[in-house]
Amino acid sequence: MTGSKRMEALGASIFSELTDHRNRLQAAGVKTIDLSIGSPNIPPAGHIIDTIRREIENPENYMYAIKDTAAFDEAVAQWYRTRYGVALVPETEVTSLLGSQDGLAHLAMTLVDSGDIALVPDPCYPIFRTGVELAGAAAHPMPQKRENGYIIDLNAIDTEIADRAKLLIVSYPNNPTTAMAPPAFYEALIAFAKRHDIVVLHDNAYSDLVFDGKRGGSFLAFPGAKDVGVEFNSLSKSYGMAGCRIGFAVGNAEVVGRLKCLKSNIDYGLFLPLQKAAIAAITGPYDCVRETAMAYQRRRDVLCEAFGAVGWQVERPPATMFCWARLPGRFTDSRAFVLELMEKTGVIVTPGIAFGQGGEGHVRIALVQDEPAIRQAAERIRKSRILDD
Repeated sequence: MTGSKRMEALGASIFSELTDHRNRLQAAGVKTIDLSIGSPNIPPAGHIIDTIRREIENPENYMYAIKDTAAFDEAVAQWYRTRYGVALVPETEVTSLLGSQDGLAHLAMTLVDSGDIALVPDPCYPIFRTGVELAGAAAHPMPQKRENGYIIDLNAIDTEIADRAKLLIVSYPNNPTTAMAPPAFYEALIAFAKRHDIVVLHDNAYSDLVFDGKRGGSFLAFPGAKDVGVEFNSLSKSYGMAGCRIGFAVGNAEVVGRLKCLKSNIDYGLFLPLQKAAIAAITGPYDCVRETAMAYQRRRDVLCEAFGAVGWQVERPPATMFCWARLPGRFTDSRAFVLELMEKTGVIVTPGIAFGQGGEGHVRIALVQDEPAIRQAAERIRKSRILDD
């Protein structure tokens, strides 16, 4: 039996590999502290859970959704108008996603063909690159360098590559580097996309998880953005609804329309109770989102202080639910460090190499455990003396 060639480039995701190692340790009696995958442990607000509970008891909600309800599209448009100051046409500029991961895997299929080029950040969340490659295109890296504040230098992109590229993927606040882009970057990005006739996808999953009194915005709020691209957003992190798999693609009507067409051929729409839960979330009180952001900020502060006290200096991220930390001491291989850390301490983080070559020399630490567990992780690192070797 032979499989498709497109699968030959795929292996198990790094998160699956880390889960296998965690399960082996736990089977041996080790109590692990998992700071790898960004799976929130902060549940949705009560009014959202109440909506899901009520709607799943309605037998009429178990038919195929087929597509988004008008109420869902209108709620997303209202949310973008209220939250970001962006006007959207509900019927043509909004579509649901079965989580942003779904959209990132499928959007490239609507825009690129075999032999085409898409520009992706390096380091980046793996599906940015994988989605492009599954569509048969080449993913050309755009370095996100520490010396540039992890902001992509558009001027450094080869003109010939830019002219050939059909899609550019970008995301700020950024996973994994946690960087936030200034307004000037988005203005330059829109001009760059127009000059080279490139569709822009801006993944905005962390716009509400911004710290120290700052506030995240939307790529679509900049003049001309809707002419060149779309934005993905998600309820996974800010509303604690990761398992519900609720996301949105909004913006350029032609791009949204292509994605709607593809989705109509491969899925039967978002489960109706979840559409109603999404409406309850984005039209309901915003206090729960602010409280979630503050919880992550407190965890950030505890982690940076506790890890620093045992000899691992971790920079404080300005946003997201992650820390992007340089490898400590003698270590230069992120995967080797992560495996040794797991074996000696039971603490699990994600190697930077999982996000591309530009991520080597770093690990991503997810703020997905309560403050006592974070302090315990630091204490285990201290006792293991892994930083002293």
